[in-house]
Amino acid sequence: MKPGQMERTPFADLDSQPSEMTAMLLAALEAMGRHPEIRRVRQTAWQALRPQPGERLLDAGSGAGDVARWLATKVGPMGEVVALDYSAATIAAAVERHDGSNVRYMTGDVSAMSLPTDSFDGVWCERVLQHVDDADVALAELIRVTRPGGRLCLVDTDWDSLAFDGVPARLAGTIVAHMHGKLTPMQRDMGRTLRRRLIRARLSDVTATPVTCVFGDPASAAVVLPMVNPMVPEEAWTTPGGVRDEWFTYVDAAGARGDFLALLTIWVVTGTVD
Repeated sequence: MKPGQMERTPFADLDSQPSEMTAMLLAALEAMGRHPEIRRVRQTAWQALRPQPGERLLDAGSGAGDVARWLATKVGPMGEVVALDYSAATIAAAVERHDGSNVRYMTGDVSAMSLPTDSFDGVWCERVLQHVDDADVALAELIRVTRPGGRLCLVDTDWDSLAFDGVPARLAGTIVAHMHGKLTPMQRDMGRTLRRRLIRARLSDVTATPVTCVFGDPASAAVVLPMVNPMVPEEAWTTPGGVRDEWFTYVDAAGARGDFLALLTIWVVTGTVD
């Protein structure tokens, strides 16, 4: 099942994409996972979740399974990791990449999971809630499947924090405004709302850590930010005629001068289920 969407980005509706686009998106997910700034975000999250040997963990929105397989190394042979993703194509790719660790892959909707109540010691949910129609419904499901004393680790983006330097501010603002809901989710503030959501859900020991990702050149930024990636098909852009080309002219020039800069804050928020 697919999570309900008000607006769908390609990543939020991967199974409906042409096969060529699906392959490109899966490659993009893997490239993001290898990016030093995303690895820095994940390191912060791993330290916050504190996975232990023998635990049973859920990776909700697991993509190609790289985080799930890493978590499996922490829970060891006596533990288990369930990697759940709404996309059948993504789960198939994860199965192809399986390394023999104790990860079980399954398709499912984070907002309506067919998993038992109180069945996990911890839940990892990375950059998923920004895509769903009702994050609190999904959050209630994540809490439901977590046993008392278990921990949630939520990682999500504050797209309102996205900022550029080295390019005209007016043009950057136009690009960002037209990309929201098309190449980036409409839920632009999800990252910074996670702490409030966990407090209102009555979780305890809530921690919130902002990690500001710094991209010092266009090639680095393009791995994570679709509006800086010239490989994103032109038909996916919603900007007025000529604006895309003007944008990349300035981006390339800033890159050549060495003064391009992009900043994006991703939040890591954890809490304990009572």
